[in-house]
Amino acid sequence: MTAERHLLRFDQAPADDADRWDFDDKPREECGVFGVFGSDDAAVLTALGLHGLQHRGQEGCGIVSFDGARFHHERHLGLVGENFSGSDVPKRLPGQSAIGHTRYATQGGTILRNVQPLFADLALGGFAVAHNGNLTNARYLRESLVEHGAIFQSTSDTECILQLIAKSRRAKVVDRFVEALHDIEGAYALVALTNNMLIGVRDPVGIRPLVLGKLGASYILASETCALDMIGAAFVRTIEPGEMVTITRDKDGQIELASHFPFPRRKARPCLFEFVYFSRPDSVVDGRSVYEIRKRMGRRLAQETKVEADVIVPVPDSGVPAAMGYAAESGIPYELGIIRSHYAGRTFIQPKQEIRALGVRLKHAANREVIKGKRVVLVDDSIVRGTTSQKIVQMVREAGAKEVHFRSASPPIKYPDFYGIDMPTLDQLLAAEHTLEQMRVKLGVDTLGFLSVDGLYWAMGEEQRDANNPQFTDHCFTGDYPTTLTDHGGGRAHKDFQLSLLAESAAE
Repeated sequence: MTAERHLLRFDQAPADDADRWDFDDKPREECGVFGVFGSDDAAVLTALGLHGLQHRGQEGCGIVSFDGARFHHERHLGLVGENFSGSDVPKRLPGQSAIGHTRYATQGGTILRNVQPLFADLALGGFAVAHNGNLTNARYLRESLVEHGAIFQSTSDTECILQLIAKSRRAKVVDRFVEALHDIEGAYALVALTNNMLIGVRDPVGIRPLVLGKLGASYILASETCALDMIGAAFVRTIEPGEMVTITRDKDGQIELASHFPFPRRKARPCLFEFVYFSRPDSVVDGRSVYEIRKRMGRRLAQETKVEADVIVPVPDSGVPAAMGYAAESGIPYELGIIRSHYAGRTFIQPKQEIRALGVRLKHAANREVIKGKRVVLVDDSIVRGTTSQKIVQMVREAGAKEVHFRSASPPIKYPDFYGIDMPTLDQLLAAEHTLEQMRVKLGVDTLGFLSVDGLYWAMGEEQRDANNPQFTDHCFTGDYPTTLTDHGGGRAHKDFQLSLLAESAAE
């Protein structure tokens, strides 16, 4: 993912950026990655896998394949199905190995040169890389590389990895890759493709997910298990934090998998937002069912924020499992009081303000027969700016609700992210700027409740959060920013470093 929102400002922000947040006030994931080694259908499988990861990025997609002699590379703006669904895909992208990427743009805007995978012809052969996450030291790396003669073709932080590999003097490309990894900091799940190897690697604390699968003799790498399900591949295991796997052919043509740990082993801290919102409900992330975790969030939310009501209504689609858990725990009936249209996108948003104001209604409609005259509890996964929540509350009241109570299945989001989540800056986060009562008034609800941090940890299977050694990456809720660079000082210094970057960005 690019570092354009917080770290690099090489492109002008699109004029409709604020409107985009009003229309779909949710955090945006950093991307999805996928890789295949050893299949005659590598490009087709990659396209299908990316389709399974479409929820992780809907503004750009790309595939790189290798046919044994040369690399083939396609990148496009738009959805996977719009660009890689034709019967000519195997001819356009031949070969038995391929990697792919589906992308969300950050504030720099959607431009084709930032769409991944990125590819370069290096001294040791071609090298393609696809990145899920964000490099927090991208600005420093870029400035240093440019000072020493590097020429960048994109504003993506991922290109820093290619540049670091290019300037390395190691004899093997995999050693160059490892050397580059020791220079970067942040969150990353990477898949890379060389002339004879598929590589997968996860950052030292495992902020971003990556899994290994198998389809016949072929190996698969993917951001989520739902992508393996899409192509009928078997789940083998999760790539461990700090692990690098290499997939090659031996001299007899047999496919071999090797595991390496190029960093000192560290305690894992996977990102909680993968479970709160980003991952598909049918995925298993780090051994945990996302669907079951979200239901547990709803159960604990009901215990912590009890209220007398007639009906539990999810804010679709991300609030559905939590609302089911809330209803089961509270004994209050669960109903689909809001119907979501899956066919409305940004295409329908027009420049006129009066049309933009209808954005939420293009995606959500109140089910009046369920809501009218009822005390309604709306359950959503999170509240970011609160703009969409306000409009949904207004819509439910206009449908005749007697009372409206809002519940968030995650704690208040008080801090910005620097690890690949595209969300508003500190001054635009509702919980960072308002007290609970001020938020209640702003949203126009009778009561407002959030899941506690310890409640979220309970849903994840922990008794509570260990303040000295947090079990997960939870900085959006706590302000405790992890560090992934092995020789970094870490702790408070790391958090101050990140927040100083935000201050710099806001001042420019």
